[in-house]
Amino acid sequence: MNKNKRLIYISLLAAQGVVITMLERAIPFPFAFAPGAKLGLANIITLLAIFTLPYKDSFKVVWMRLLISTLLGGTLSTFLYSFAGAFLSYGGMLLVRLLGPKRVSMIGISATGGILHNVGQLAMASLIAQSFSVMLYLPILSVTGIFSGVAVGVAANYLLEHVSTIRQFQSEEAAKSKLTKAWYEASLVYRKEHD
Repeated sequence: MNKNKRLIYISLLAAQGVVITMLERAIPFPFAFAPGAKLGLANIITLLAIFTLPYKDSFKVVWMRLLISTLLGGTLSTFLYSFAGAFLSYGGMLLVRLLGPKRVSMIGISATGGILHNVGQLAMASLIAQSFSVMLYLPILSVTGIFSGVAVGVAANYLLEHVSTIRQFQSEEAAKSKLTKAWYEASLVYRKEHD
């Protein structure tokens, strides 16, 4: 993949993540028992970036999505909460992905990201409020994080399997990375079994 094609792909992923974030902010969330809980649909883009790009490029996607969505409709506090959640989630998903396709699925990676996103945001809230009592929301938010993580993982897995452009980028990255190659080969086996 040439440099221009990679930059366009990174930009498109970041732009899609920003659009999803802005749409998600406009949707009222029905769970009053967990204030601030969101579905985390923009993590679909993060997962696609993790599975189709090298680490430094997937990091760029997360960073650009976070920065642009904050500039378009956020405050300093939303930036701090989003930053803590997004990067703890991103790091956790990268670490769990290292286990490989024989030990964990994309859905498991996404559920890990959902939980860690909430942990990051609550840790930042605890730091800002200078009170550990904010962490009492963690059990409730962990459950919502698992369910939203599973939904996001299913959606990202579907896109990775059925959108040819995304498969092409994963295939090109698989030629350079052993880990991506293992995930790509596992997806090929899955596709053969279910066709």
